[in-house]
Amino acid sequence: MPLLVQKYGGTSVGTIKRIEAVADKVIGYKNQGNDMVVVVSAMSGETNRLVSLAQDIDSQAKGRELDVLLTTGEQVTIALLAMAFEKRGYPARSYTGGQVRIVTDSAHNKARIKSIDDENIKRDLDAGRIVVVAGFQGIDEDSNITTLGRGGSDTTGVALAAALKADECQIFTDVDGVYTTDPRVEPDARRLNTITFEEMLEMASLGSKVLQTRAVEFAQKYQVPLRVLSSFESGEGTLITTEYEADDIMEQALISGIAFNRDEAQLTINGVADTPGVAYQILGPISDANIEVDMILQNIGADGTTDFTFTVHRNDFDTALASLQKAAGSLEAREVSGNNKIVKISIVGVGMRSHAGIASRMFEVLAKEGINILMISTSEIKISVVVDEKYLELGVRALHEGFDLKQES
Repeated sequence: MPLLVQKYGGTSVGTIKRIEAVADKVIGYKNQGNDMVVVVSAMSGETNRLVSLAQDIDSQAKGRELDVLLTTGEQVTIALLAMAFEKRGYPARSYTGGQVRIVTDSAHNKARIKSIDDENIKRDLDAGRIVVVAGFQGIDEDSNITTLGRGGSDTTGVALAAALKADECQIFTDVDGVYTTDPRVEPDARRLNTITFEEMLEMASLGSKVLQTRAVEFAQKYQVPLRVLSSFESGEGTLITTEYEADDIMEQALISGIAFNRDEAQLTINGVADTPGVAYQILGPISDANIEVDMILQNIGADGTTDFTFTVHRNDFDTALASLQKAAGSLEAREVSGNNKIVKISIVGVGMRSHAGIASRMFEVLAKEGINILMISTSEIKISVVVDEKYLELGVRALHEGFDLKQES
């Protein structure tokens, strides 16, 4: 019997009425002859409410106890959805991450999955039950509750699909697929029928909110067929696949999409010595604080000193700035500065491999709109620029039109 793993996000289960609708949708797939494993997030807004409660106690709340609190959101949803199946005459069983035994490392608030014990789920599927699993969570080897970070339910769904060797992992959300960019910013954005894992991984890592980066990594690593669908309307959605077929490549647009990230912050240390080990002295303490660095730019001045600029997540700005200011003394830096009013805009597409001039076109489009570029980063299939946050929507719309993304390829 085919096995489907379906994941439903917070808006899909945001009310009792929507939970009932998800139950009906899943039963429809069950009646088509599929075994069903359903992964759910907390009800829409619930995680934010729990975070707010924690911050009322301690504005810097984090670690083990925050994980204990946040995982209660998904526990509510799995119980309610299992009840909805039972009411309809379909036997079901709900599991928290710990009950499944989704084992993670011990990095609270952003743990990574190490292994999954699928025996309980397989036993229930063999008995004809629908299995409902709490997304976003697991336990470490000492049985401490852990969470996988925001969006971690996608990762749970894909990881379970990989462990169970599911026929497909379907991510149901409030959009009906992957678009050329966020339709809320560009109304003419077009839904893609297919996109490669490679492109989707870039899109996710660069700010696209449709899928979590780690979920795409999992799917690519274990070759899990992955599809993004709408919880609220029918359709084929977007299939994320290994690569385009030969005929598709011939017709593939120069770029597949535009991603953006509002949560960027930039830090600069000016006038440090241009000697070996300086970059480590700057970024080592940042790494020790568990802060991820994104883009890095280093310029060597005529006087033999170096200006070093890098970006981090906006939530990490204050901590990173304090670390940089602390390092400035020993490095005899001329100045330390920061800017948390920036955004990153990126264009992504495998078409870049076989077409020249894409970067120059991007820069030309932005220049015509009077948008100044603060930083540039490139890879084989993407180009990212950092600009002032006030230019985000203008930049995205201009690039979308400049690369003809609203037209069918």
